[in-house]
Amino acid sequence: MACAAAFAQGAAAPAQGLIIGYRASATDADPEQIDRSPRAGERERAQARWKAASNETRERTRRLAKDVGLSLRGTGEAGNAALLKFDRPLQGRSLEDAMRRVRLHPDVAWVEPNVFVKRLQTVPNDTSFGLQWHLQIPGAGNPAAMNLPNAWSQTTGDGVVVAVVDGGVRFDHPELLALGGRLLPGYDLVSEVDVANDGGGRDGDASDPGDWVTQTESNDSQSLFYQCTWDGVSAPPYPEQVSSWHGTFITGQIAAFTDNAQGVAGINWGVRILPVRVAGKCGALVSDLLDGVRWAAGLPVAGVLTNTTPARVINLSFGGDAPCSAAYQDTIDAVTDAGALVVVAAGNGGGALKRPADCKRVMAVGSVRKDGAKADYSAFGPQVALSAPGGSGAYRGPDNIFSIDNPGTTTPLPYSALPNPADHYGYKQGTSFSAPQAAGVASLMLSVNNALTPSALIERMKAGVRPHVFGGNCTPATCGAGLLDAAGAVREAYNPAAVIAPIGTVNPGATISLNGTASVALAGTVIDSHQWTQVSGPTVTIGTPQSAVANVSLPSIEATYVFKLTVTDNLTPTERTGSDTVTVVAAYPVVAASSGGGGGSTSLFWGMALWAWVLAVCWQQRPARWRKTL
Repeated sequence: MACAAAFAQGAAAPAQGLIIGYRASATDADPEQIDRSPRAGERERAQARWKAASNETRERTRRLAKDVGLSLRGTGEAGNAALLKFDRPLQGRSLEDAMRRVRLHPDVAWVEPNVFVKRLQTVPNDTSFGLQWHLQIPGAGNPAAMNLPNAWSQTTGDGVVVAVVDGGVRFDHPELLALGGRLLPGYDLVSEVDVANDGGGRDGDASDPGDWVTQTESNDSQSLFYQCTWDGVSAPPYPEQVSSWHGTFITGQIAAFTDNAQGVAGINWGVRILPVRVAGKCGALVSDLLDGVRWAAGLPVAGVLTNTTPARVINLSFGGDAPCSAAYQDTIDAVTDAGALVVVAAGNGGGALKRPADCKRVMAVGSVRKDGAKADYSAFGPQVALSAPGGSGAYRGPDNIFSIDNPGTTTPLPYSALPNPADHYGYKQGTSFSAPQAAGVASLMLSVNNALTPSALIERMKAGVRPHVFGGNCTPATCGAGLLDAAGAVREAYNPAAVIAPIGTVNPGATISLNGTASVALAGTVIDSHQWTQVSGPTVTIGTPQSAVANVSLPSIEATYVFKLTVTDNLTPTERTGSDTVTVVAAYPVVAASSGGGGGSTSLFWGMALWAWVLAVCWQQRPARWRKTL
């Protein structure tokens, strides 16, 4: 049945002829007849052999056509096979009959129709795709473009789940309505009713009602919103804020319905989007943001139903005014260990990175302009993984990022009431809109190789970059490994995936097992070799380092070790490699201090409680400042 279906599919198009593979025959060209004199070079001898074989094969094809009763226009070659050209195109039953007669001939090993093959569609037909300069093939006018058409020729994506942890989404946007079930319901995790702006707290509606702040609210020194509208420079009265539709814009960058002859293109044509609302007026409370990241990864959050569609990629376009804290890092570690890559905006302060971009294990993305130079607003530093277009120049100008939007300055305007489709879209700039470029590319990589871990995604995306623009103001030390190149990243995704069983914390002196048996190669190849090496930590001996499972005896000291596994597949003629690392912490268990004897004034817990009280007092006197990277 499968063969019949495949045959019917091939036979549906008109065929100009047949491509034929012959069985070996004693009448094939005799290599002894080829000139073997010293004057004949190897290339000339090869050409002579090919010519003699081709002439014999063409004659064989003419005899075949006569034997089976086919009229032909001529003969030729199709690569290494023979070509029989019909005197007129055949299709349907006529083609099936011709193929059957040729296949039954005793000289024929196989046959297939010679049909026209369409070009792979790599450039979407969305009418505003030309305005999305950041997705184009890099050229003289836009060296920072991300090379998406050449990535789409490899894959246009599939149903990988990407979470947009932000201010919610406008589900009614035509580009998102068209996604159908690929736009998941998501969740609203904004806990404060005044901030939520939708009349309630946490619930199952991830819609964005708008995040505007009125002039009255920003003028009122007793208002929750008084400080959050402060720009750090101006004196009161502070300006009002219009609704940003921040999460909707980002969602469109990753997932706008593509190749539908209207609007804009998304990076992944088949992605499933998970909107997680954590921000309202003035941004997001840290507690809501961290709960939202956990929920997106499928981890439990108290009082909320567990997410049954965990994200493999989480976009987090928020910035802060403090270094990475334990609360941030612990949450990022948990979701990364659960298999989700956290992609974050580098920040718009123009200086060093702050949370969450300076946290470990995230992918921090900086912004470059259309010409490849660092955008003046982009934060920079050694924690930046790479840079992607973020826009520059005049507000809403063509050198900014173009995506779906809403023109409502407070509440959203219904799209059905907007007669001009151009009002469904808009321009924005900032590292907030560089991060989803990388998140979308990561989802394309996962559609090729679903076994890639968060760290593997980061390293392969960095390996696939193009160098920073020569003479520009970016270096690998300030703007990351280079310019994000979607095609290069997808090519890197085809390498085999080294998958290591997690180990975590062990006692010093323990013997650990480094297990890479879950490593996988792509279809058609197998893992051919394993190689374990030590990256950092006190030097130890790895037993059987060239096997999938290796043993290591750790010394009786507290230390942190990093081990690397490199796997190689058996692809010919050139094998491919992939690698990943595992971190092992050797530490003694913490023993709680005793509270017995004396008055307890030296108890560990008493000291912790005292410091907690002091910090709480300081916190109450500290202005609340919630900021979103815009």
